[in-house]
Amino acid sequence: MIRISEIRLELDDDEALLLQKAAKLLRINAKYITQLSVFKKSVDARKKDDIHFSYTVDCTVSLDERQIAAKCRSGKVSLAQPYRYEMPANRRVSKFRPVVVGFGPAGMLAGLILAEAGLRPLILERGKEISERQRDVERFWKTRELNEESNVQFGEGGAGTFSDGKLTTGIKSPFIRKVLEELYEAGAPEEILYSSKPHIGTDRLAVVVKNIRKKIERLGGEVLLEARLEKLIVYNKFVQGVTYTRRGESFDIEADSVIMAIGHSARDTVEMMYRLGVEMMQKPFSVGARIEHPQSLINRAQYGKFAGHPKLGAADYKLACHGLHERGAYTFCMCPGGTVVAAASEKEGVIVNGMSSLARDGKNANSALLVGIEPKDFPSEHPLAGIYYQKEIEHRAFLLGGGDYRAPAQLVGDFLKGIKSEKPGEVEPTCPTGVTFTDISECLPQKVTDTMRSAITQMDKKLNGFALYDAVLTAPETRSSSSVRILRDDLLQCSIRGVYPCGEGAGYAGGIVSAAVDGIKCAHAVLGDEH
Repeated sequence: MIRISEIRLELDDDEALLLQKAAKLLRINAKYITQLSVFKKSVDARKKDDIHFSYTVDCTVSLDERQIAAKCRSGKVSLAQPYRYEMPANRRVSKFRPVVVGFGPAGMLAGLILAEAGLRPLILERGKEISERQRDVERFWKTRELNEESNVQFGEGGAGTFSDGKLTTGIKSPFIRKVLEELYEAGAPEEILYSSKPHIGTDRLAVVVKNIRKKIERLGGEVLLEARLEKLIVYNKFVQGVTYTRRGESFDIEADSVIMAIGHSARDTVEMMYRLGVEMMQKPFSVGARIEHPQSLINRAQYGKFAGHPKLGAADYKLACHGLHERGAYTFCMCPGGTVVAAASEKEGVIVNGMSSLARDGKNANSALLVGIEPKDFPSEHPLAGIYYQKEIEHRAFLLGGGDYRAPAQLVGDFLKGIKSEKPGEVEPTCPTGVTFTDISECLPQKVTDTMRSAITQMDKKLNGFALYDAVLTAPETRSSSSVRILRDDLLQCSIRGVYPCGEGAGYAGGIVSAAVDGIKCAHAVLGDEH
């Protein structure tokens, strides 16, 4: 197979032109190309007056491919091999089924790999089935009555289910392709296989999550929803089993391999592991707010005269700057045409996140604007001090918002001036539980707000309109990542043997794809454990 990169198409060009352009670059007649597929597609918007698409394609040729590639003498042409996932050898001899705790991206992929290997994993998820979970979330957004076991953080699919379904990642791993292929097979749009910025969308994620569960069950795995892990049964620093409760009943099961894919919000589970003596350490995390602009403003800033072109859709952005704080500030999980999400999972705590549908057709764009928090900023040296710091910020936000899960909000212009906001401007906030206009500095650390003010001014120079006076800041965003790392060794086990800390909650991932990849790695570690 031959891979050709940097093939240019204009916005109004038909993709059928790719065949002709590929043949020209290969210096052969197009009839010799027996198959052509898009490997990567991206928008090149570096020059606002020359926005176009850039493609990488894979070609199968009915001639000597090695000879053709050599003759091209172009950095754009190379030989490539199609990706094929290879299941490692199963060296496991245990009579017990492996247990996976959590059914977010890490738990889903760990469970799927173990099921494909024939190990019939048992997966425990504290929250509800996706349809019931959606009803609980919508009830919370409408009535502000929180279900602590079924919400934006807990339930089938994990926290990623109520997000943009963004699949971009900074990690390098051959398992990324396996993750994308499984998501596509489960109902995600085909574009995730080749888009440079793949996303699924909140509306499509529910279908994908359910289909992955059904596949695991067809392969012999068992997914127990509303099954909350209460404790690990440990003897002589080896796991012997787990205790979980489900619908009012308590169950003990024997297990010698437990993957802990618990997510970043299962704080009670982390505390249980700490009490058992599991080694863990403080980890940097980030704090900030969601910033909302009119999507039309972002489109114009990014695409200029091409804004609104049907093939471009809603524009996004990714910004970062350094200044007042050593880790600086950055935007994260930008949701074009999306909404701010009320994402509380604990009583008397307010947090926000963002999400978009597949169409990304909402009137506002939103993104997290975050500032790094170092362990030295934590209130103590306790390994869980970061968790307690997060909870303190979330509780202050709850009180500042009015004590009923409305989120504190402030106009960007007022925030920059350091004055309290009284009412919205032209940008209507989208947080579904409602907002209370106030001064968000009263719930965020001063180090964070000082850095955010500097960042907004700097980012406005990179993206015209970022400092729009009527743009809305909704606070706080505290759970972009875990504030603790559960230590694990080269076998991916923690200080309790047979327990595999996994994914975002354990401090080894930072998004849907990286969490799913870590789930695959932990499943492989279980397969290689000869006991």
